[in-house]
Amino acid sequence: MVSPIDAERIHETSLRLLADPGVRLEHDGILELLVKAGGEPGLDAQTVRFPEALVRDALDRAPSDVFLADRRDGGHTVAPEGTPPRVWSTPGMNLHRRGEVRRFTQDDMADYARLLDRLPSVDGVFGMSLADVPPGAADVIGLATMAANTTKHIRVLCASPESADIMCRMRSVLGDMPWFSVGFTAHGPLRWTRLALEIFSRTAGHGIPTTINGEPMAGASGPVTLAGAAAVGNAEILAGLVVNQLLEPGRPCIYNLGLAHVMDMKVGEAVTGGPENHLLAEVSGAMGRFYRLPSCSWVSTEAMQPDAQAALEKSLGWKTHLDAGVSLVWGLGQLESELTVSPAMALIDHEILGYVGRLRRGVEVTDETLAEDVVREVGIAGEYLSHQHTFDHFREELFEPRLLWRGKRENWEAGGRSDLATRAEALVDELMMPATEPCVTGEQRDELARLLPQIT
Repeated sequence: MVSPIDAERIHETSLRLLADPGVRLEHDGILELLVKAGGEPGLDAQTVRFPEALVRDALDRAPSDVFLADRRDGGHTVAPEGTPPRVWSTPGMNLHRRGEVRRFTQDDMADYARLLDRLPSVDGVFGMSLADVPPGAADVIGLATMAANTTKHIRVLCASPESADIMCRMRSVLGDMPWFSVGFTAHGPLRWTRLALEIFSRTAGHGIPTTINGEPMAGASGPVTLAGAAAVGNAEILAGLVVNQLLEPGRPCIYNLGLAHVMDMKVGEAVTGGPENHLLAEVSGAMGRFYRLPSCSWVSTEAMQPDAQAALEKSLGWKTHLDAGVSLVWGLGQLESELTVSPAMALIDHEILGYVGRLRRGVEVTDETLAEDVVREVGIAGEYLSHQHTFDHFREELFEPRLLWRGKRENWEAGGRSDLATRAEALVDELMMPATEPCVTGEQRDELARLLPQIT
């Protein structure tokens, strides 16, 4: 695990990088805001140097607890420590179903949101890139589609300042609470684009939580050493935090170094499901605790389909990310790095989460679980299956999978010799069925529809 001393060294290195060479901010208004707050001009017109005091002020303003509302039972709070880790789905642009891959559509978004809404371990639903709607409105249409099909927290994909404005208006239609959140990634090294900064600016002032993502690729947009890549990504996140706290003092911000990649030097591709990614998730959790901010990471795989590689990479990913103390973990359903989402993989991920959750609960040792009196009552050569103690405890003690095969071979052969992915696909259609109760009222649906022409 990354120690507090390691975290402090990463922090100190990032502070030195923020002071020299600084960070490029491709937004004149944000640059002016930073300079007025104490930032110093850098080597070119768009670079600003961040004094340590400016960073410290931002860290002092940012809340340690971030509430992510839903429209079901209130929502949940993420914090650097003391709260259970939360799980979200993942963005993407392609859909994998039964061995075929195609672009994601609005109808697919509705179906997938309903499936995720029915998975107990999923706390939030991510937006997708939609291929069958006007490109400039895909993010807003996606938000309206998700809101109509899930009451869980929504993490939007916001692609333009105009969309950000419409989304802020959509927020009030369904309730004056943070039922959706935003976020953006630094396009480094040590650089924030105008689009990212403008979206931070347009969504500020509404209490909308934001995820600030540092996404260095070790060996490409960051040093190949993981500590060096972490220092660069951390500097980018701290710069984004300063910007957000100047725009909206006290804005809820989630620290995310867990998107960091590495470059596979053999094939020249970004790696998202390797051991290094899981180590960088540990860094994200450690730095979140160091700064007293909730942290985030992302479990992914390079696998093209829900196969053995996907199961290997994602099982290790879920276990290590959750054990690392990360507050919020994305990745349910992810395939092909960032590109593809599979509903069947989402169900397999959900099964993995149940398995890992049981491992993490461990063995509870109490008078009740030791069951000394029960052992005496059953006696020598007795049986426990019919005892009330078994009935009282088996559901909480024993992990009961929905997809993993535990029957006899002859039954498996008689049933068609199905593999895990096939069983998951069979369950997908059932979980995508329309809800019996609508997620929005007719009035809310009409109001959301009235907002869409303003962007399309």
